[in-house]
Amino acid sequence: MKNKSARRFIGLFPGLLFCTIILTGNLAAQQTQWNALNQQLADLYSRGRYAEGIPVGAEALKIAEATFGTEHPNTATSLNNLAEMYRLTGRFAEAKSLYQRALRVAEGSLGADSPLVASALTNLAEMYRMQEDFSNAEPLYRRAIVIREQFLGPEHPDLAQSLNNLALLYAAQQRGDDAEPLYQRALGIYRKALSEDHPLVAATMNNLAELYRAQGKFALAEPLYQRALAIDQAKLGPDHPTVIMNLNNQALLYNAEKRPEEAERLFLKSLATAERAFGAEHNALLRTLGNLAGFYEEQERLADAEPVLQRALRIAEKSYGKDSPVLSGVLETLARIYKETGRADEANALQQRVKKLSASR
Repeated sequence: MKNKSARRFIGLFPGLLFCTIILTGNLAAQQTQWNALNQQLADLYSRGRYAEGIPVGAEALKIAEATFGTEHPNTATSLNNLAEMYRLTGRFAEAKSLYQRALRVAEGSLGADSPLVASALTNLAEMYRMQEDFSNAEPLYRRAIVIREQFLGPEHPDLAQSLNNLALLYAAQQRGDDAEPLYQRALGIYRKALSEDHPLVAATMNNLAELYRAQGKFALAEPLYQRALAIDQAKLGPDHPTVIMNLNNQALLYNAEKRPEEAERLFLKSLATAERAFGAEHNALLRTLGNLAGFYEEQERLADAEPVLQRALRIAEKSYGKDSPVLSGVLETLARIYKETGRADEANALQQRVKKLSASR
């Protein structure tokens, strides 16, 4: 039985943007309020509480438009930040229109080659990559690389971030020969500009390890996973979301190497860490729940896979709503489990639900 677990990468992207100007009087008070909302949004973002960030981002955008004007760089920043919250909650149509508007405002206010434009291009490309719309994502990533290399220089961390993201795109397309040198270049920039034990070094190591795992180069992948995990545990803490992802990715490696006991141990450790950090019903658990269910299915432990998938579905419905396309993957997998256990009616009902979600995209 084939493992349906998706490969997991750490996407390095600017995410939330910040941009400020100096104002006086009432405008200064509005600037202070806007800054405070941005900080609140950044806190929610760092804790994975994206749905709660949507009204905060919407309020920040309202203030930005009223205070700075609809064509100001700060408004582009707020458009981007709200789009990020929509993207991370699976509301891609709303995210896309905001990203596109943010890009237009950034280009109009700062010129076509500004760092803010590069960030807007990168975030829009990230959304396309999440949707597997690779043909639209690639030229945006490439344009961001050109801007950053020209504006910031060949050894700037923001350029490394763009190189990493283009490599992620190539990896998703199974273009490993194109992805590997980009990861290696990004890793070299981060090591020189930051330090050997910086979390961005660890993130790029993790992504390179994921590429090697996908290529079956397990001996190259494992030391990179282990080093990335050690850096993140030391620098970010044992319960950080990146540590949870590192544990999950290393479990996927052990599963690919036919080391099921070690794989299950790390899947369960990743899950327990996520529960401790976020609570038992948080959407941060979905990645590990999905991969744990895929592991159980591959091991033909369907009785273990089913409750894991049901829990994932419950969390996803609570986090994103019952009509979100984000639910499609877990619904399809649960339908397959029902079919394999002789529950055709339940499987058909879930498959019909998937069709409705697909039609609403």
